[in-house]
Amino acid sequence: MPEPDRPSGDRPESLADLLGGRRGAVDATVPPVAFAVGWLAAGLWGGVVAAVLAGTAVAGWRWRRGDRPRSVLVGLLAVCVAALIALRTGRATDFFLVQLVSNAASGLAWMVSIAVRWPLLGVLVGAVLGQRARWRRDPALLRAYGRGSWVWVATYLLRLAVFVPLWLGGQVVALVVARVALTWPLVAAALAVSWLVIRRSLPAGHPGLRHPVVLSDWDDVPAQ
Repeated sequence: MPEPDRPSGDRPESLADLLGGRRGAVDATVPPVAFAVGWLAAGLWGGVVAAVLAGTAVAGWRWRRGDRPRSVLVGLLAVCVAALIALRTGRATDFFLVQLVSNAASGLAWMVSIAVRWPLLGVLVGAVLGQRARWRRDPALLRAYGRGSWVWVATYLLRLAVFVPLWLGGQVVALVVARVALTWPLVAAALAVSWLVIRRSLPAGHPGLRHPVVLSDWDDVPAQ
């Protein structure tokens, strides 16, 4: 089977190239690690101050690097909300409550998107490639994105299966370790597996992600 698509160079383009998964995943681990260090050193207030300072530093770094302002502010807001929840309840583990709710909501959203035939993997990649909804008129791409989206559903369910027992058990340090382990490494695995699923789901002769083929166009695709 030919590569689903290639950039101008020789290396096949991957979902990591399209979605930039590593940057956001690495950034997401800094405030929780800072929270754990501050909590171990000075209790709940120490953890909250450390997390907010770390989140602010990450936001400033991303801002100077040219990231979108909304993305930067949303990341910082999430840290502040997590800190406020922990202070409100007095439980250090509740710093991770936002993460639990976010993973549950995300997993549900991805499942619904597949059910209504608007798989979020296709929405995200289509937006990055500037295709809007044209990819949905390609039955092969629609099917491939649907199958690939199930990989991401699995990541959210895996996180919940690990995070919830640790949260219920009050395991702050274990939650931090789990969050780091299930952030970039898990995202990297999901990118690789979902990319493989998409590649194997596309039929021979399909020109790739950048070139959706509507039903009327298949007559022009040469047989392989």
